Amino acid sequence: MKIDSGTTAWMLAATALVLLMTPGLAFFYGGMTRAKSVLNMMMMSFVSIITVTIAWTIYGHAFAFGTNGNETLNKFIGGLKEIGLQSLVDTATKDDGTGMPSLVFSAFQLTFAIITVALISGAIADRAKFGAWVVFSVIWATIVYFPVAHWVWGGGWLSQLGIEDFAGGTVVHVNAGAAGLALALVLGKRSGWRKDPMRPHNLTLVLLGVGLLWFGWFGFNAGSELAVDGTAGLAFMNTQIATAVAAGAWILVEKIRDGHSTTLGVASGAVAGLVAITPACGFVDPWAAIVIGAIAGAVCAYAVGLKYRLGFDDSLDVVGVHLVGGAIGAISLGFFAAYPFLDPQAEGLFYGGGLTQLGRQILGPVVVGVYSFVLAWIIGKIIDKTMGFRVTEEDEVTGIDITTHAETGYDLGSVHASGVSASVNGPVPSVAKKVDA
Repeated sequence: MKIDSGTTAWMLAATALVLLMTPGLAFFYGGMTRAKSVLNMMMMSFVSIITVTIAWTIYGHAFAFGTNGNETLNKFIGGLKEIGLQSLVDTATKDDGTGMPSLVFSAFQLTFAIITVALISGAIADRAKFGAWVVFSVIWATIVYFPVAHWVWGGGWLSQLGIEDFAGGTVVHVNAGAAGLALALVLGKRSGWRKDPMRPHNLTLVLLGVGLLWFGWFGFNAGSELAVDGTAGLAFMNTQIATAVAAGAWILVEKIRDGHSTTLGVASGAVAGLVAITPACGFVDPWAAIVIGAIAGAVCAYAVGLKYRLGFDDSLDVVGVHLVGGAIGAISLGFFAAYPFLDPQAEGLFYGGGLTQLGRQILGPVVVGVYSFVLAWIIGKIIDKTMGFRVTEEDEVTGIDITTHAETGYDLGSVHASGVSASVNGPVPSVAKKVDA
């Protein structure tokens, strides 16, 4: 097995960076919820690491990046040879000294699957049963994420059509955003929605989370080149540019619309920029990254308000940021693509290309969005009708942290000699006994 040591070293680092994004997402989401459900929100991200890792190892990689002998079937799903990953041991992605160990590639792609599942949880904050979420994460990853990854990145039918997605605008963000919308509709609105403020309880956690996401996203985008070359450098730089511009655009919209710019706005704008540049980062010039970032920051700042107009409770704006931002980034390639990969003649309109690539870039988010929404809605409904997906109103009002996990994110009381905490939420031991019962 001949490998490139520089590529392998970079991809090991990129994989660790992308994995760090899921704890970063946990902080980001956790800070945006109310104090009484911060731990539950963070646990939904962390448990996704567990469930998706197990599913990926057993069959996920095989479904997403495996091959089978049937040309027609291979357009939609991978094969079975890579089940359990045993066939990847001591193999390389390219056996000519320019690739990396196959297991490193698999680990890198695993981290994408993990955070895609975790992203969905923000749409149903404060009201989902933890066990139901665990079940959903496994089923959705199996029948939605793994096949979609194969369609776009594993040589499937969308890839064969020429749809470009450098690092996951369609596979990750549109996919997760559509699923989040479906689950928000299945679970319904939080108790007191639009009546109670439901403000983020800890904006310092939000900023910490977005900082970790921003840091890890360089591995997410630049690592998707799977090599150490000029395209990786382009993706790295475009990631920084679009994110900074989008954060600025969001707070500018806030200043014009509301009279003030907020820390939540700068954090949300940064994420919108990261999302939008993801599918385009290795295909566009830096000037285009400015345009994409500006559009994403401004449009997503307004898109997060759609839930109030349309009446769905997307708790942490997964739809407004990830579905909308991912679609903006994917479609932008139809205009700004300067260095297309699948079809060298498929430049964007601003580089002399025709309408063909623009049509492809619209088709991708539509197909994936509809597929993910429908399947997520069906999975959610089945879980809701069997084991129940939503906690009781009493548990929701009390707080999922204490009723589900027998913990609180903050101990605001004093600990006496007896060891019993006189917390503002009441004695923790007695509540824990109720949960155990």
